[in-house]
Amino acid sequence: MQGSNDDQWGLDTLAIRAGHKRTFEQEHAEPIFPTSSFVYESAAEAARKFGGKEAGNIYSRFTNPTVHVFERRLAALEGGERCVATSSGMAAILSTALALLSQGDEIVASRSLFGSTVSLFDKYLGKFGITTRYVELSNLAAWEAAMTPQTKLMFAETPSNPLSEIADIAALSKLAKAHGAYLAIDNCFLTPALQKPLELGADLVIHSATKYIDGQGRAIGGAIVGKHDVLEELFGVVRTCGPCLSPFNAWIFTKGLETLSLRMKAHCANALELARWLEAHPGVAKVHYSGLESHPQHALAKVQQKGFGAVLGFEVVGGQENAWRVIDATRLMSITGNLGDVKTTITHPATTTHGRLSDAQREAAGIAPGLIRVAVGLEETDDLKRDLARGLDPLVN
Repeated sequence: MQGSNDDQWGLDTLAIRAGHKRTFEQEHAEPIFPTSSFVYESAAEAARKFGGKEAGNIYSRFTNPTVHVFERRLAALEGGERCVATSSGMAAILSTALALLSQGDEIVASRSLFGSTVSLFDKYLGKFGITTRYVELSNLAAWEAAMTPQTKLMFAETPSNPLSEIADIAALSKLAKAHGAYLAIDNCFLTPALQKPLELGADLVIHSATKYIDGQGRAIGGAIVGKHDVLEELFGVVRTCGPCLSPFNAWIFTKGLETLSLRMKAHCANALELARWLEAHPGVAKVHYSGLESHPQHALAKVQQKGFGAVLGFEVVGGQENAWRVIDATRLMSITGNLGDVKTTITHPATTTHGRLSDAQREAAGIAPGLIRVAVGLEETDDLKRDLARGLDPLVN
């Protein structure tokens, strides 16, 4: 924002204005700098910038003006001191682990994590001597019991994917501080439009910008937000190891932030209406959505969040066979594992997003054979109901 203090502006204003410092061209829209390197006026200037004695762009792997606009804007929305952008959400998690953990350190994490995150922790970090223990997301006593002197990172997605479980972020923050550990919260499902983990005591916020920050399924990217000193360590990983965000994708995400609040409100309204309809359908055994009064953490979600998000899970009678029938009967929804799009998506978690987990891991995470995940988009909700009814109604007729 030209010549102003971000602290005085509201979230919707920051989403549109923060982070952009106009160039000498006096452009109104944020520019894209699709360049791999930058030129210096002299050898002395190059030496100063490479040596860290003078601020400026060096190489787009770690210094690109378009990426910086996205980083500054997202940091402003989350209330963080700094943001480091990455090539994907998984790259953001990996960069966090590489920056903060060493051989012999331990992670305590929710057992309701995205399947790729579990694989990263167990298969890849595990072979370098980093141990992960998994606990029930909403069970604070289980988190505390899992902590040891070697625990350096607590990691949770809240709401969880796809059961919409909720963690008490403030309580987890107190526990982390008592044990000298970092608390990282994956805020992908709610975004800063609906939840501010840093305000609740988290040390780091992780994003897959691919999801709602983009909002239209166009680009892959990720980000970490937090305090400057911690983010400096993460920046070192991105600079050296190279999981960087491209300028074009950064520009897409920056423009996506402009409409984030409007989109998330609409997503939430559609999801709540669809969840209530599903809860009343006789072909549905259970609906997992924190916006429903029947959800066990509904009261906590109302306090901690400004909205309930757009992702819901529901279990159909008859297990996997009927779940596949419902999915295959849809004509409007997109059968895909991605989410965060204006287009509603539908998938069978047990055989897609969580398919790489063992049977025991899926059972512990509550990923039942009859579970279907819907990421509710911005279509007419009556059309979404009719689309699901094609497969649900025959289950009870």
